[in-house]
Amino acid sequence: MPDKKIINRTLHREIDVLKKMFIELGALVEDRLRKACIVLENGDNELAGEIIRTDNEIDHMEVQIEEECLKVLALHQPVASDLRLIVAIIKINNELERIGDMAVSIARRVQIIQKKGGDSFAVDYTPMAVKVLGMIKMSLDALLTENADFARRIFIDDEEVDALRDKAYRAVVEELDAETGHAAALLNMYLLSRHLERIGDRACNIAEEVIYLVEGDIIRNE
Repeated sequence: MPDKKIINRTLHREIDVLKKMFIELGALVEDRLRKACIVLENGDNELAGEIIRTDNEIDHMEVQIEEECLKVLALHQPVASDLRLIVAIIKINNELERIGDMAVSIARRVQIIQKKGGDSFAVDYTPMAVKVLGMIKMSLDALLTENADFARRIFIDDEEVDALRDKAYRAVVEELDAETGHAAALLNMYLLSRHLERIGDRACNIAEEVIYLVEGDIIRNE
């Protein structure tokens, strides 16, 4: 019969490998999102193209991490905190892949706005972008430190992001009323705020998984 201590050591060694892969994915997603926010600020078309071209890197890493999680579950059948950690990583892994997709969507929207002649009107998305970037970083830090109190701070920031989205909506509607000639550009201008708001929602989802990991409580829909 296999030594239980050896089995546990093997399990924790594989979990350490999994954590390392996950940290790499988190860093890559943060980098893509930061670049998307730069594109949002200065309209850098070359950087936008880079974000779009490299999207498959995040997709590939997301699949690798999911496969590794399933392997650990099948081979070791972890329980208690180890099981909660792997379940949390599976869920957050998907959230990070979606955030990467939204970074690509931001880059594409900026390119469309430039093509549709949206230079005459702009929404200052810097405060919203800074807030969302901070939420993603905070959510990943909360996971790595397993700090539920840290995770809960993200919900407060999310309310500010929602308010900034509403402010962007009002500004775009006001411009549409005044100037209908650039409706396509203005629609995409508003959709930028929706992408940022959805990224904030993903940060909240990550925070919920951190709280589940640390406290064992499911707080969705509360």
